[in-house]
Amino acid sequence: MGSITNGDNQEDLNQSLLPQSSIQDEEEHNFKDLALRVWIESKKLWHIVGPAIFNRLASYSMIVITQAFAGHLGEIELASTSIAMNVIIGFCFGLVLGMASALETLCGQAFGAKRYPMLGIYLQRSWIVLFLCCVLLLPFYVFAGPILKLIGLSNEVVEQTGLVAQWLIPLHLSFAFYFPMQRFLQSQLKTLVIAWMSLVALLLTVLLSWLFVFVWDFGLVGAIVALDISWWALGVGLLVYIVCDGCPLTWTGLSVQAFSGLWEFLKLSAASGVMLCLEFWYYKILMLMTGYLKDATITVDALVRVANELGAGNAKAAKFASILSLVYSTMLGLLFCLLILIFHDEFIDIFTSSTEVVQEVDKLLYLLGAAILLNSVQPVLSGVAIGSGWQALVAYVNLGCYYIIGLPLGILMGWVFNLGLMGIWSGMIIGGTVIQSVILAIITIRSDWENEAAKASIRVNKWSNPKPDDQSEILH
Repeated sequence: MGSITNGDNQEDLNQSLLPQSSIQDEEEHNFKDLALRVWIESKKLWHIVGPAIFNRLASYSMIVITQAFAGHLGEIELASTSIAMNVIIGFCFGLVLGMASALETLCGQAFGAKRYPMLGIYLQRSWIVLFLCCVLLLPFYVFAGPILKLIGLSNEVVEQTGLVAQWLIPLHLSFAFYFPMQRFLQSQLKTLVIAWMSLVALLLTVLLSWLFVFVWDFGLVGAIVALDISWWALGVGLLVYIVCDGCPLTWTGLSVQAFSGLWEFLKLSAASGVMLCLEFWYYKILMLMTGYLKDATITVDALVRVANELGAGNAKAAKFASILSLVYSTMLGLLFCLLILIFHDEFIDIFTSSTEVVQEVDKLLYLLGAAILLNSVQPVLSGVAIGSGWQALVAYVNLGCYYIIGLPLGILMGWVFNLGLMGIWSGMIIGGTVIQSVILAIITIRSDWENEAAKASIRVNKWSNPKPDDQSEILH
């Protein structure tokens, strides 16, 4: 009798506390809840990143189109345009774009806190700071030829590059006005406006380049002037939209308040600039280093072709959105990686018919695929950092990964082990981008998002100077 009782007790112990049907219902409910969250967040995410991706592709395509027209004028024209675009513009572009990224932190958080008028003030402050920055950077364009000659590039390429750089000054100055407006509109989810304006500018680039180069025979200068006009048209288009009642809540007209707090704004912009330019400069140093290799002109042309395929992404400073952004960005990276690997010959034919350049690109093909995948992950993590206001921290990470580890490793593999461009690029990717991505991923995963939200509220409170009775509303 006792054994029967013990058996019954054992059977009872093996039974689940909840009916099996209840467990299945709960799991199904959790799955549906997760699916709903993914769907809602995906709609929000693609509303932002869909037009943003198109805008990024269009703006880079404008530069690529100019390089393509230059490439069909001759190898020297292609090499000089590539160096001017990717070295001279690249060094200055990284700093200016990074400084404009401060608006992603300030405007995004102020918009979320419903401090709408402050967005227009931030925009005007950014115009002032970035314009002064662009003026200070003008000597890099004016003296591009002598600077490049000092570092040992050939005279023929240097002279042509110096000419191209001087004609790129209008493009350089347009960055000071366009980048802040882009961030200003993006923080308000007005990304469709940017996308449409980018499409118009892209079509204008094609039309003007064709007219200036092939119809009116203005040569290389014509191709550069077409690019200058198109970028300014893009900036003017956004300005007209903003001031003509496109942003009634956030644009209330020019204000003298834009001149107050410039020092604090400059410090945050500088931190953003350093964070991004350390990354941009890293790859521009790679471009310069190829100039010392054998067959430098062919090598530079090939490297520019693959560099033009690298993209970027954006992300919100929220844990779930960050994970979803990373997943989508990785999927896009895989897609573009496959497209490049499958249709690489067609991409190369756009730029050049040189057999030597084609052969050099073929050698770099699989390295390009790896770079595309890495650069589909890293920008999302950087986007989270910018949205969270971690610019200073990431600047230190970039400095250590890129310049203390990656650059020496690239030099070691390129020259000591005599692996050339393949060795330089491999070493810099492994030592720089991979390690940097791992560190940023660890920082993102271990972040206390509730604490970051509290910091964002404090930052909005500090920068927008609310009334005392509004302070508790922001902090809560």
